[in-house]
Amino acid sequence: MKKIFLLIVSLTAILLLAGCWDVKEPQRMYYIDGIGIDYKDGQYEIYMQIINFANVAKSEGPTPQAAPSEIGFAKGKTMEEAFFKLYRSIDQKVFWGHMTFILFSEDALKDANSIPVIDSFLRHRETRYQILTYVTKDSIKDILLITPILNKSLTASKLSNPMHTKELQTYVEPVDLRKLIISLNEPGHEVNLPLVTINKNWETTNKPTEETALSGFGVVSKDGFKGYINDGNARGIQWMFHKKTRGDVTIKLNNKEKEFLTVDLEKLSTKIKPIVKNNEVTFEAEIKLNAIINGFEGKVNTDQIREGIIKEVKKDIKKSYEAGIEIDVDVFRLSEHLYRKNVKAWKKVQKDGKIPLTADSLSKVNVIVNKVNPGRKTFAETINE
Repeated sequence: MKKIFLLIVSLTAILLLAGCWDVKEPQRMYYIDGIGIDYKDGQYEIYMQIINFANVAKSEGPTPQAAPSEIGFAKGKTMEEAFFKLYRSIDQKVFWGHMTFILFSEDALKDANSIPVIDSFLRHRETRYQILTYVTKDSIKDILLITPILNKSLTASKLSNPMHTKELQTYVEPVDLRKLIISLNEPGHEVNLPLVTINKNWETTNKPTEETALSGFGVVSKDGFKGYINDGNARGIQWMFHKKTRGDVTIKLNNKEKEFLTVDLEKLSTKIKPIVKNNEVTFEAEIKLNAIINGFEGKVNTDQIREGIIKEVKKDIKKSYEAGIEIDVDVFRLSEHLYRKNVKAWKKVQKDGKIPLTADSLSKVNVIVNKVNPGRKTFAETINE
């Protein structure tokens, strides 16, 4: 009798267990990797990139029959309306937890059109603050249809995982939703979003191919889009932020037209000091670097290299700063430096959360090259003529 009673209690407990009856099987869901957002004629235009995970975990190579992704498109007066139109043509549950990036057009960032978009993604329970944000001038659909080099999985693409590119060259910093919100809320209420372009420098044995490239910044404020700082003018930004970064400069040797040397630079630190005099604010910057030489021709010495590095780094910084002044952008976030170090002075001079800047506001840039590493521990050429 006791055994029968225990059996009945056990069966009752099993029936009361919630189990996993309401859980969707992974193969019965669609996974969103990226979203493209445009704004035209008073409507949001949404591009939804659904990724195919069939190629992600295969060590022997991708499945040629499987498309790496599909792009859905819809319009709506709000972003949510456009998404619901897309849901009507989808035959499985959509999972947002693997979403990695949002790609904005310029129009989607104008007139604060992006604010409700950002707010919607932050409120959705499946999305995360680590979602990366980009801007582009090119066709959003064309960018989302590009597959990585050698047909790698889209989870390894530049937009989904830009940290691999960042290790090689760091003047374009990834910006996630968390950093975007902080930058828009902190003085001077602007953020540099990486600018995505289509690069056509690659080809296979069959035909030319396209790849995405990060080639500058689009600057966004709380009031909307402010303009672009393109590749050539953006390089100085990497030297002016405190984070340890890696980059390169090409210097001219011996003042000769055809003798150049490209040097790898490791930025150790950046210190920006605000100087307040009679309600006028200027800034002094000190940048410390190490240099690594990969190869050169002719005779060189460390003094020549140091002089060339200092000249080029200062030139990069000046170009970026002047490009920012032209579109009324504080590219080096000097307003925030004053806010952190002298809030009383900041309150006196700030207008709408940022301080007015002129070409002379960055009054001094001091570049220090600590070490020049020749790589082979010698400045003698490997091959002698």
